[in-house]
Amino acid sequence: MLLRVLGSAAGGGSPQWNCGCPVCAAVRSRAGLARTQSSVAVSADRRRWFLINASPDVRTQIEASPGLHPQDDRTTPLEAVLLTDAELDHTLGLLLLREARALRLYATPAVHKTLGAGGSGILSTLERYCPVQWRAVIPGTDLVLADGLSCRAFDAPTDKRARFAAGVDHGRVVGYRLTDERSGGTLVYLPGVQSLTPELRTEIEGCACLLIDGTCWRDDELVRLGLAGKTSREMGHLPIDGPDGSLAQLRSLRVGRTVFVHMNNTNPILLEDAPERRVLDEYGMEVAMDGLEVQV
Repeated sequence: MLLRVLGSAAGGGSPQWNCGCPVCAAVRSRAGLARTQSSVAVSADRRRWFLINASPDVRTQIEASPGLHPQDDRTTPLEAVLLTDAELDHTLGLLLLREARALRLYATPAVHKTLGAGGSGILSTLERYCPVQWRAVIPGTDLVLADGLSCRAFDAPTDKRARFAAGVDHGRVVGYRLTDERSGGTLVYLPGVQSLTPELRTEIEGCACLLIDGTCWRDDELVRLGLAGKTSREMGHLPIDGPDGSLAQLRSLRVGRTVFVHMNNTNPILLEDAPERRVLDEYGMEVAMDGLEVQV
């Protein structure tokens, strides 16, 4: 199984168009790598690919990945899109896939409802351009995606305010545990997590590679910079640093490789020479960049 990180930044990318924070300024001055918005593609055979989340940068990401290019006329190696949630930075790219002959979409009923299929919303707009074949994702239930590739979604509970579909709770945010049925290798993709509950720790335990939410280094990162009035946790993201941050908690789990994804443009780990980046290096943890490939 091969996973390719198409986009490694959180919503807005890095640098973010309207932000002049120290990290964005450094990236603009070429002191750091620019990154597009969070998305990955996974394949068991390098011929059939599954997109997990469709970011607003999806066209650029596909063009930067030759394995995702069409081979003739408009036959594409992209088989389907899987969604972890209904956030704009993970779903706006669906509209950019409107030229597809048909689009197979895996999403929980909660995400499907939020996106407004058959009513008003992203899916109702997309359905005016191409057929959308929805496959319900039920957390805890195994799904066969292709020969040699299966996945299981799991709930990532959140108390983040629902911008749409008020009253929807279960299945608002999920992660995916992907399994190569031939090698037995497993990957966990969890770009959004507010708390590492015992149930989530069980899903992560024993995987060959974990790609996990790295939105903010500090819980009060955006507050300190005067860019927002909410902490990382209040926005639905567990910070990396702190006594109960993800770094402290993940060190006790049996995981082959840990890679942080979905970094906010303010996160200093985006800069290779930052002290925070050296901390991760000391613990053998990585920071994703666009184009990173992981094979298990």
